[in-house]
Amino acid sequence: MIASGNRTALLGPWRSAFEAALILSVGMGIGRFAFTAVFPYMVEDAVITVQQGSWAASTNYAGYLLGALLAVKLHSRYAYRLCVWAVLGTALTLALLALPMPVWGILLLRGVAGAISALGFVAASLWLFSERKNFRGAPVLYAGVGVGIALSAELLVLGAELGLRSSGMWLLLAVVAVIMGAIAVPGLLGRGKTSEQSMQSSVEVIEPKLVAPLPLVVIYGLAGLGYIVTATYLPMLVHMALPDLQSAHVWAVFGLGAVPACFLWHGLHEKLGTRTALQWNLAVQALGVGLPVLVESATSYMLSALLVGGTFTGTVTIAMPAAQRLARHTGTNLLAIMTLVYSVGQIVGPVLAEMLHSYSHSFTSALVMAASALMLSLLLSVRLYPSR
Repeated sequence: MIASGNRTALLGPWRSAFEAALILSVGMGIGRFAFTAVFPYMVEDAVITVQQGSWAASTNYAGYLLGALLAVKLHSRYAYRLCVWAVLGTALTLALLALPMPVWGILLLRGVAGAISALGFVAASLWLFSERKNFRGAPVLYAGVGVGIALSAELLVLGAELGLRSSGMWLLLAVVAVIMGAIAVPGLLGRGKTSEQSMQSSVEVIEPKLVAPLPLVVIYGLAGLGYIVTATYLPMLVHMALPDLQSAHVWAVFGLGAVPACFLWHGLHEKLGTRTALQWNLAVQALGVGLPVLVESATSYMLSALLVGGTFTGTVTIAMPAAQRLARHTGTNLLAIMTLVYSVGQIVGPVLAEMLHSYSHSFTSALVMAASALMLSLLLSVRLYPSR
């Protein structure tokens, strides 16, 4: 009996992190990023054009901005409810995309999905960090995004082999989202804070040095701009440059790279501190974004997917817990503010990419711009620790 009780106490914190990760898998990995992998199939089915797909991406990012604005006032005690609604809302928007509709309807649904994903992201983070006091679960939480991306990409490969059109792919994703949500929701509703207390004490011992809020916020916004060009256009770039290569597999590599990377960057954060960990993260990410500019090959695209996928969630894993620790001293909802500026970067990125593409008829300049944003954030990181 005692052994069983100890085992429950030990597993409780990791179970909570797993449940929160499922929320991000559904809301972010599938609800938000699956569009990147379905996009080429929708163009092939003449559902939308490449330009309309860029509009859809922009409306999704605008919706994400709206969701982040709404989340600024979110109190952690209500976070679990919003997690549940995020799962339900995501599944509904995915299912509706399976229906025939005009382009404006697709744009509207992608905007709503963006708002839901931002609310779910903040809610899951608040629930785990504020309600459960579980900072060490951060890599598990944010690995959920990569799991959702990889799972949805491979589901699309399976759907294509089964002869599904893009509408059938959306319906398949909706069913999977419901199943994953059904696994997570009972845990969100059913347990209190006490299971996290054993982890809370260990967190206080290893808590990194507090950072300055303004540089952290600016760096995070630039990081949002830097990764989003690859995250939006990578499968399309592969499809255009290397039509014989299955672009969904490249997107799966992007997602798979994010899973172990969350644990790697979390460990480096605890060992090296916020500034040094972020500097390494942003440098590797900039290299990954710019790699297809240097070499256009299957290996280059795969490596780009691995490096960017393996760092963008790492940025989140480093920055968001650092922001929440700082928020405990300032009393502000810094998680929502960080999500807000990240969403601004994600809106600006595709807009600039589309402008540069229209001018040069190539995404090379867009990738250079994105890599430059990451390098600028790297330079700003020297200001992360406040001067005494």
